[in-house]
Amino acid sequence: MAPEAPAHAASPADYPTPGRRNLITLAVLTGAFMTQLDVTIANVALPHMQASTSASREQISWVLTSYIIMAATFTPLAGWLAGRIGRKRVMVIAVAGFTLASALCGMAQTLGELIAFRLFQGMMGSALVPMSQAIVLDINPPERHGSALALWGIGTVLGPIVGPLAGGWLTDNLNWRWVFYINVPFGILTVLGLLAFMNGRDARDRKGLDVFGFGLLAVAICSLQLMLDRGQSQGWFDSREIWIETVISVTAFYLVVVHSLTARRPFVNPALFADRNFVAGNILGMFQGGVAYGVIALLAPMLAELMGYPVTLVGIVTAPRGVGTLFAMLIAGRIINRVDARAMILFGLVLCGISAWMMTQFSLAMDSRLLLVSGLIQGVGQGVMSVPIFTIIFATLPDRLRNEGAAMGSLMRNLGGAMSIAALQAVAAHNEATVHARLVEGVRPDNPVLALRAPGLDFYGPGAMAVMDGEVGRQALMVAYVDSFWLLFIVGLAVMPLVLLVRPAKKSA
Repeated sequence: MAPEAPAHAASPADYPTPGRRNLITLAVLTGAFMTQLDVTIANVALPHMQASTSASREQISWVLTSYIIMAATFTPLAGWLAGRIGRKRVMVIAVAGFTLASALCGMAQTLGELIAFRLFQGMMGSALVPMSQAIVLDINPPERHGSALALWGIGTVLGPIVGPLAGGWLTDNLNWRWVFYINVPFGILTVLGLLAFMNGRDARDRKGLDVFGFGLLAVAICSLQLMLDRGQSQGWFDSREIWIETVISVTAFYLVVVHSLTARRPFVNPALFADRNFVAGNILGMFQGGVAYGVIALLAPMLAELMGYPVTLVGIVTAPRGVGTLFAMLIAGRIINRVDARAMILFGLVLCGISAWMMTQFSLAMDSRLLLVSGLIQGVGQGVMSVPIFTIIFATLPDRLRNEGAAMGSLMRNLGGAMSIAALQAVAAHNEATVHARLVEGVRPDNPVLALRAPGLDFYGPGAMAVMDGEVGRQALMVAYVDSFWLLFIVGLAVMPLVLLVRPAKKSA
């Protein structure tokens, strides 16, 4: 029987048979996919949840914020737990807890219950992505790591993309509770699959938990996530709350660094960040996660508010991004052992840059073709660079650091997504106000352009001016979205030189 994580130079007998390997992969990917799906699937159902629980707009946003904060806070703990009790136990407990939390979320009758159960759901699901990645690496020989990580990446990357489409369909055809109930049958099957096909082992790492180090990191992550999630609604640094959260986060991160460098057995192992590939790969992974989450966060409201797309149609027109990612990752997994990983990453970045440039050409008068083509190109770019990024992160990392590396890498990708969403939305909000003010300056009787486009406009009629203000607002918001896409394009150019830091090499355990 295959050990959970071979600690020696593995022979073919150390790995599961192909049939068992496929079943284990299916089980762990289902668990990881559910958690990634839940990041976005609830977004489209928020108005229905708000009506059902009689919550305000700000109150209902905590349904999303609570899940994200708990998932980010407890992700780093996954590596320690796996070393302490074994990956199989961690996965089974996490999937069972996540499934129970999903059922409770669906049954919640009040906003307080829903938020409490979402906190529980985020905490239990935090280990599934990093542990599934570590398991996929362990059950496959090194020559199959590229294709195995491609398959794993499909599950994690497609979750946020499929979420809006699935959430819209479930909400329209059933009700909002089914965005949570849908996890229950898959969760039960996943637990049964893990128990039946995955071999566990006695945990050999009896390292005690560095409570102080974990506490500092948890405070730092929680404060940062709160700042990013609430910054837009609170006016960013015009708000005392945001300043407090920022100061706490910066201080806690500084103490984490000091503690990690001075403690005997710190929670965050500095050896992780001594590996150049691990650092460069995770920075690239943060950008990749930022593109995946940030673009969807902008496109969904843009299409719904400015173009008048219904929820289901929003999911359909953004689907090519997922299709492109799916096929590109499958192809990348087959060629990763024959093509320089740096070239693949650079090619993916170029495709993402082309897509971002195409999105800067969006306008209120466009049809869906530009949207579909740019989404497909971006999806292909994401898929092409995801596989080599996942591979490079572990290329030179010792096997003994795999649990911690997977947890830290998952955390950094999630933070990249959170920071991308916050930055793009902040730029959009700021530019909307700026452009709106400039456009309003031109709404005056002596403007010949306005007289040509809106002859007979009644400047003293409240109805006419309300219509004009609404149109100015639409134009300003469209310009603001385009400016955010320009920011994405510029950041993509800025991260390209990081490819030069990557050093493909055989891993030495």
